[in-house]
Amino acid sequence: MSAGSNKTRVPETGGAAEAAKRARAASRKLAVISEQQRNATLLLAAERLEENEGQIVAANAEDVRAAEALARAGKMSQAMLARLRVTEKSVAGMAEKVRSVARLPDPLGRKLSVTELDAGLVLTKETCPLGVVAVVFESRPDVVPQVASLALKSGNAILLKGGSEAAHTNESLMTIWNSALQESGMPSGAAQLLHSRADVMELLQLERDVDLLIPRGGKEFVESISRQSRIPVLGHGEGICHVYVHAAADLQKAERIVLDAKTDYPAACNAAETLLVDAAIASQFLPRMIEQLRAAGVEVRGCERTGAIVPSGIDAASERDWATEYGEMILSVKIVDGLDDAIAHIHQYGSNHTEAILTEDSAAAERFLSEVDAAGVYHNASTRFADGYRYGLGAEVGISNGKLHARGPMGMDGLTTYKYKLRGSGQTAADYKSAKKFTHRPL
Repeated sequence: MSAGSNKTRVPETGGAAEAAKRARAASRKLAVISEQQRNATLLLAAERLEENEGQIVAANAEDVRAAEALARAGKMSQAMLARLRVTEKSVAGMAEKVRSVARLPDPLGRKLSVTELDAGLVLTKETCPLGVVAVVFESRPDVVPQVASLALKSGNAILLKGGSEAAHTNESLMTIWNSALQESGMPSGAAQLLHSRADVMELLQLERDVDLLIPRGGKEFVESISRQSRIPVLGHGEGICHVYVHAAADLQKAERIVLDAKTDYPAACNAAETLLVDAAIASQFLPRMIEQLRAAGVEVRGCERTGAIVPSGIDAASERDWATEYGEMILSVKIVDGLDDAIAHIHQYGSNHTEAILTEDSAAAERFLSEVDAAGVYHNASTRFADGYRYGLGAEVGISNGKLHARGPMGMDGLTTYKYKLRGSGQTAADYKSAKKFTHRPL
């Protein structure tokens, strides 16, 4: 059954609290549904997305028209507008990511350890779903099928709240998604869309029914959600990513990587925002590199030393530039005095997202990879690889700049926890106060 003829879904009443209760009930059932049934549902959902491509693109066109008016009025950034757009190619990409999740190994029921406490008393540590996960996000409608697929595969119920700028697209995607879930016999409430700012404020207080909250958006948005929430928060933070061209870099290789890191998709959080260039090769590298960047449409802002080497065609960088996530075709450039200076700059201004060094000196590369504190540290590769799909995770719930629970692109592993299962044969704790002894033997 295609969802193409369906009318826009009427939102369920009751607000976030009722939605969370439905999600909690659904999560109990999802936790025990077979991998085969979960995978079959994902493949059906991917098929339904492709079948209803026209409906999705038409809904997105409505959102984009309103967003373009906001952008012209200076009320929406070009980066946010770029993230909002959905094309036929985008829908095909959504479907492929859903299929890639279906192809992944089952994350549930994996035995992390098995320990014999004593003969006939065996303890197993085994993966299981978190339960109910809520994601509050801005602009990008492709979050809906990405997150919903990861949640379903990992046996979690999901609550989604997108920005008003993508309301029609998100509604269309969720209607199609839920039609596939219903057709496959998944429990009602497994995937729900919240609709208002009031829903979000109510959601933040629902620690009994929501196990994890993931905000995806700008720094201020994430920090605001984190401050107000009583639910554990895993923030999808800003991406102030650096590419450092070391003195021993292959300059032709470096040119390709820098261009890709900045221009492949500048609105993404893994796009480079600052280029650091070693003073030893700056006069050789920068004139040609900046010429290529400008030819690609990038606005270059350079430090004073950069301006001395390339005196025309670039703007002076301010202190604020080093700490700015542009999300568009702007790049700040700074000359640094060696590896220590580059690492110090990254630690002062970076956001712990993704950092890259371009060099043919393996010792310098290993120092950078070991010493730079970030979720992703790369050698001779573009920062644009920081992505759940590219990492082989199928898709991603978000990218965490933090260090607890999950870090970097967060796939299904970040949506699972574990429980201890103890199988005995009549033992009591009192038995081990005197005669009996534990064996604690790994199995």
